[in-house]
Amino acid sequence: MDKIYIEELEIFANHGVFKEEKKLGQKFLISLELFLDLSEAGKSDNLEKTVHYGLLCEKIEEEFKSKTFDLLEAAAENLAQFILLNYDKIERVKLMIKKPWAPIGKSVKYAAVELDRKWHNTYIAFGSNLGNKKENIYNAIEYINSSTHTKVIKVSSLYETKPVGYENQDNFINGTLQAKTLLSPKELIAFLLDVEKKLKRERTIKWGPRTIDLDVLLYDNLITSFEEIVIPHPRMHERMFVLEPLCEIAPYVIHPILDKRIYELKELLCKIQK
Repeated sequence: MDKIYIEELEIFANHGVFKEEKKLGQKFLISLELFLDLSEAGKSDNLEKTVHYGLLCEKIEEEFKSKTFDLLEAAAENLAQFILLNYDKIERVKLMIKKPWAPIGKSVKYAAVELDRKWHNTYIAFGSNLGNKKENIYNAIEYINSSTHTKVIKVSSLYETKPVGYENQDNFINGTLQAKTLLSPKELIAFLLDVEKKLKRERTIKWGPRTIDLDVLLYDNLITSFEEIVIPHPRMHERMFVLEPLCEIAPYVIHPILDKRIYELKELLCKIQK
């Protein structure tokens, strides 16, 4: 991946735990590695195909001075998120903030925080069989896309499917979506559970009726065994109501455990179900 470097941008701001730091302010030095594709800019010599780092420095200074944080960690997190949310071309940012006047009481060159943040690619299954099913789904998608950390890229068609497991309930409307997110897997599932709660999802019967169901299927090429979230979804390859819409928007994505593309998993399941 190509990079743009900004080294030790000097900004005077009012971050710090102590009252004097907030009142008097101090110097901070901000360094960035911006990861993006520079091939179009290199071939076309067109500024619009890249990031104007002069204007970026102005925006960084404006954002860094617009809020006050106790911790350098919080200031860095806020700045990384600001960059990724406001510059579509930037896929990843490595950011270091140095504090040369840190009130440590010892002779040090500086104290610093460095972090590395990027957009993650995820696929999410959705389904509803209570109330206005389509409205529930559209509302869920809107909740996700209107967040400050997760943006919807593609949405599949809607598919009507029969219930699985607990069959004494109405048919479902199912589908999948692709999104990019700044959240970790645990943060993402917590966010989706909150969306379900807003849409009055109640968990009374396993695989029972629900206003909305949101499941993380894939997250980058990650394989997890967290208690909160297992990735890839452990039953996605057994469910045609997942594979069919997922194949529509991501047929060539590879399942990181089964080492097969989504369209291959769909073909295998079709043969099993015949």
